[in-house]
Amino acid sequence: MKKRTLGFWEIWNMSFGFLGIQFGFALQGGFMSRIFQTLGAEKDAIPLLWIAAPLTGLLVQPIIGYLSDRTWHVKWGRRRPYFMIGAILSSIALFFVPYSPALWIAAGLLWILDASINVSMEPFRALVADKLPNSQRSYGFVMQTLIIGIGTWVASNLPWLVSQLGVSDSAPMGIVPMSVKIAFAIGAFVFLASILYTVFTTTEYPPEDMEEFKREKAKKNNFISDILNNIGSMPLTMKKLGVIQFFSWFAFFTMWSLANPALTEHVFQTPAPIESAYDMTISAQAQAFDIANTSFQKSSNLVGSAMGIYGLSSMAFALLLVFYTSKRNINRKYVHMASLMIGGLGFILMNYSSPENLKYCFVLVGFAWGSILSMPYAMLSSSVDPKKMGVIMGIFNMFIVIPQIIAALGGINFVSGLLGDEAINAMTVAGISLLIAGLCNLLITNKNAISYQAEEI
Repeated sequence: MKKRTLGFWEIWNMSFGFLGIQFGFALQGGFMSRIFQTLGAEKDAIPLLWIAAPLTGLLVQPIIGYLSDRTWHVKWGRRRPYFMIGAILSSIALFFVPYSPALWIAAGLLWILDASINVSMEPFRALVADKLPNSQRSYGFVMQTLIIGIGTWVASNLPWLVSQLGVSDSAPMGIVPMSVKIAFAIGAFVFLASILYTVFTTTEYPPEDMEEFKREKAKKNNFISDILNNIGSMPLTMKKLGVIQFFSWFAFFTMWSLANPALTEHVFQTPAPIESAYDMTISAQAQAFDIANTSFQKSSNLVGSAMGIYGLSSMAFALLLVFYTSKRNINRKYVHMASLMIGGLGFILMNYSSPENLKYCFVLVGFAWGSILSMPYAMLSSSVDPKKMGVIMGIFNMFIVIPQIIAALGGINFVSGLLGDEAINAMTVAGISLLIAGLCNLLITNKNAISYQAEEI
């Protein structure tokens, strides 16, 4: 099928739902560890509490990709029904996460939240490949990255902003502050509203051969064997991209799970108070705990705000790429390699940062984030069967979740432990991992993946 070239606002509309998805991911990534610490989690236990997130991605994304490939509704299309289901479930989970009365409930709600976000997110990747001609793929994925950057920056600053408006950061032991609760409620609303905007402003192409599509859908297929067959026949370029993805996502999972304990302790010198160290029946100790906890919560706001900068810089990076790729081709391999290495430098510099300069480290990290969210998908979509785009995108996300599972099961603690006991070593590990990911781009040799030159036929 010859797909028409889309204009800026058409690509914007089909990508806008990612604003809400990123509100969900940014609140989860920036503040779940803070919620876990508030509920009493030790910092070494935090990565394991995060295991719900990658595990749900490993299970959900291939399934949703497979199902969306085999879905067609005259009014709602192929991908949009999954946007809506995921948005409704994610919004509910986002609202209730900060009200968790116990650590196990917070971990369970994280499981539900991440599964629901994945239901919405995976079809969005496939929608770009469905709607855009090959020559606009980089443009489309970069547009998503632009919107993701906006969402990351705004959502990461929400608890700080709410606090600046007068909502308290103080709370009793084991209770999440009201500033965080309000921020998550705002995130829930934005998630649902932005997804609905895309659903009602975007149309989808029907299957090219409807009769063949119906025959294929009517066949009795074995989902597991189909997934395994697609994994077995994975293109070589996809495997090489998987190596890059492994080190990239190991780094970012390390940031999401351990940036708050690492930076509040090393940069702000306000670690989370340990409940067992205080006798709350003694007034002076109870007051000391409250002072230490409030300091930790305020520093956590500032860490979240600094982390939001990586969304802002990824947005600026994406904006430059949007303008460039709308008219010209780019060398995706070298853009991705340089971006990842700049991000790795940003993580390493956190060892030497002051609170005032921390934001500049995250500016560098944003270059890597902006590229991770666009270049691998643009390279992949130019080298796979378009009829299997949904399931291939779902399988490709295995290369995102497997490194996170390894990190959660002790990988981060083991590797950072080789450097010493300080929490900040986790950020050094993230930096080294991104540098390795950058160098792995030299493996990519497929010309279509590197830069699509041919005219669409």
